Amino acid sequence: MTEINQTFKLGNDLTINRLGYGAMRLTGQPGNYGPYKDWQGGIALLRRAAELGVTFFDSAWSYGPETADQIIGEALDGYNVVIATKGGIDKPAPDRIVTDGSRDTLLHQIDKALINLRRDQIDLFQLHRVDPNVPIEESVAALAEAQGDGRIKHIGLSNVTRHDLDRALTVAPIVSVQNRFNRGETDHSDLVDYTAEKGIAFIPYGPLGAHPMKQGAKLDPKQALSWLLRRSPNIVVIPGTTSIAHLEDNWAVGTQI
Repeated sequence: MTEINQTFKLGNDLTINRLGYGAMRLTGQPGNYGPYKDWQGGIALLRRAAELGVTFFDSAWSYGPETADQIIGEALDGYNVVIATKGGIDKPAPDRIVTDGSRDTLLHQIDKALINLRRDQIDLFQLHRVDPNVPIEESVAALAEAQGDGRIKHIGLSNVTRHDLDRALTVAPIVSVQNRFNRGETDHSDLVDYTAEKGIAFIPYGPLGAHPMKQGAKLDPKQALSWLLRRSPNIVVIPGTTSIAHLEDNWAVGTQI
């Protein structure tokens, strides 16, 4: 059996476990809107993840909005983990998403994320979605500006094509791409391989096939996570759960491959 690397070096300087945690579910329902109702339970879950060995936590401005960043900030303050968040979209209501990849909006969200995450620097800040009214080069230039002054360490992209990635790479180094990808939805298979060639992490959201706004996974967690971890060495998986028991089951998959 081929040995599977359990870690990935993000941006050539941040070594993370390839089985991370996605915080989208640590929000209110429906629509991932508002603060998570069992706030203390969420804190306990995040700390348990860190205790197990999870070193990569993924969030976004639009989760709540802001509240997922806030619970991560409270739970993991002082922990030696890598925290990623995203910007460029907002959620003013449970059923409404507003895309805004302008410089001023992105820099504002970065400044607020630093406060919410209780960090002096954001390890990875990702453009959550390409704004059709703002060239991706302009959005990435804003992130490069924040990188230049130390507010963020690395830049990532989400919901992009290979063409988007190539355009972004003309502006700044990109260390990660986060698109929907799982055993049952493989439209971005070529992009997985392309990012692997470039040493860029591919972070598949929806790894268990769940609807982004609804609870419940379509795929068997053990099979789905194992398939992703074996699919390519640059894949960093971020299953989200609100159950410590499920968290521990997911973690076991990463230690058994």
